[in-house]
Amino acid sequence: MRAAAALLAAGCLLCAAAPAAGTPGSTRVDPNGLTTPDRQDRPPKGHVRAAVDVLAIAKDVPKVADVLRRHRGYTEVAYMKGADRWQVSFFDPARRGRPRREIAQVLVLDRTGAVLEAWTGHQVAWSMARGYPGAFGRKANALYLWLPLCLLFVLPFVDPRRPFRLLHLDLLVLLGFSVSLAFFNHGEIGVSVPLAYPPLVYLLVRMLFAARRRGPARPIRLLVPATWLAIAVIFLLGFRYALNIANSNVIDVGYAGAIGADKLMDGTRLYGDFPPDNQHGDTYGPVVYYAYVPFEQALPWSGRWDDLPAAHAAAIFFDALAVALLWLLGRRIGGRALGIALAYAWAAFPFTLYAMNANSNDSLVAALVLLALLLAGRPAARGAVAALAGLTKFAPLALAPLLATYRQPVRFTAAFAVTAGVVMLPAFLGAGVDVFWERTLEFQRERGSPFSIWGFEGNLETLQQIVQGAAVLLALVVAFLPRRRDVVTLAALAAGVLIAVQLGVTHWFYLYVVWFAPLVLIALLGRDLVDRGASTPAAEAARSSPPVPA
Repeated sequence: MRAAAALLAAGCLLCAAAPAAGTPGSTRVDPNGLTTPDRQDRPPKGHVRAAVDVLAIAKDVPKVADVLRRHRGYTEVAYMKGADRWQVSFFDPARRGRPRREIAQVLVLDRTGAVLEAWTGHQVAWSMARGYPGAFGRKANALYLWLPLCLLFVLPFVDPRRPFRLLHLDLLVLLGFSVSLAFFNHGEIGVSVPLAYPPLVYLLVRMLFAARRRGPARPIRLLVPATWLAIAVIFLLGFRYALNIANSNVIDVGYAGAIGADKLMDGTRLYGDFPPDNQHGDTYGPVVYYAYVPFEQALPWSGRWDDLPAAHAAAIFFDALAVALLWLLGRRIGGRALGIALAYAWAAFPFTLYAMNANSNDSLVAALVLLALLLAGRPAARGAVAALAGLTKFAPLALAPLLATYRQPVRFTAAFAVTAGVVMLPAFLGAGVDVFWERTLEFQRERGSPFSIWGFEGNLETLQQIVQGAAVLLALVVAFLPRRRDVVTLAALAAGVLIAVQLGVTHWFYLYVVWFAPLVLIALLGRDLVDRGASTPAAEAARSSPPVPA
């Protein structure tokens, strides 16, 4: 077990220390780029309609007309978009200290004059808020896949004799993000945004109570034998990885990983010079880009935002790594049945499929946090992996106080500092501290986003600062309380801290659910799970004692 953990840690460290040399990339030419016609009153070559015609069509769209009535002095521009479409953009007039802002956008088919799309409000600037089918994860969003996965996720843990058991509600709340996601997928962000917060708040409170639990509880007996779940894991993983290869898409997050890996191996600076079609792809910590290096070297980036096979391979690897770490953690905490159950829960949880099929890097965040828990009993290794986790998407940095005070904080801190220094050195030497700060943490702090209540409403700054301050306070308090803790307690507290951080961020998205979901599963199942085939007296006696610390 220790050898496996050491091997996993070494793999992550080697990935972070990848050398620089490789293949240069080039920027992509957008075939649907916007061009302005030479004349407004005559159709351009190859077009049926003139700019003045499509401007009149766009102004007649009811919701656009309503916006224009409330913005006196607006300006309008008709662009040719590709070979057969027009894009009409309406802008608020520029004012002192504020550039002009696009307030409405309409797409018109040139041949028929039909309005293809019309957007106002947040959906003008944020195309991902428009509900385009399959924009994130393609077929992973299909109800004929999502709903069966929800059922598979809950079913093995159902206790028919105790239908009102709290665990049932806990699992349903984890799936509750699906309701918000459904509205998001239909472009109803005014509904999807507030619906994401009740599950977050519930899980935060639940994790804090789970961390303080003392004494035995009723065992959680699997509805089916653990062996059945082990077989199901194999089939679920095969299905997931086949779906990723056959029907998934790479969003800007995975694309950024491939670009960054190419830059590292090419010896060019990592921060401050990403291509125009992903100009803010350098907003992540350097560990993200190091992690993509082996995959980009095996499947080189073409220089374009194409199918990006390296991003597919990386996403599949991150997912498999999380499954393996959950299995190892479960075996260490509670034996074979718990390891299988945790691996199964990840494989059946639809949001882990959603993250993998979008080919994002979020499963990497989860995997590194899980690795830190697996190495909890080894302070130097725990510190090194905690630094790696924190330098992915920065939120796991909030776990540093909790992980530092678990055991031997001096050794943890030394390893954390050394690892962070080694990882950050190429970034600082290439672009400098100021560029790194501006492109990452400063950009994240100042960016707007309609996917949180803070960004959607835009006038809740004071309340947001209170929530953020509470998250910082929680991260510090749980470093010392409760005093008695094991790995299950660590998982519960870590989940609570990550959820608290997410409650206060301006840009929140469904991909972030996988950061804390495996920790929640460990906290819920880690102390009480019993295999269906176990004898009742022995099993209950075994589960009544706390897990052995790692």
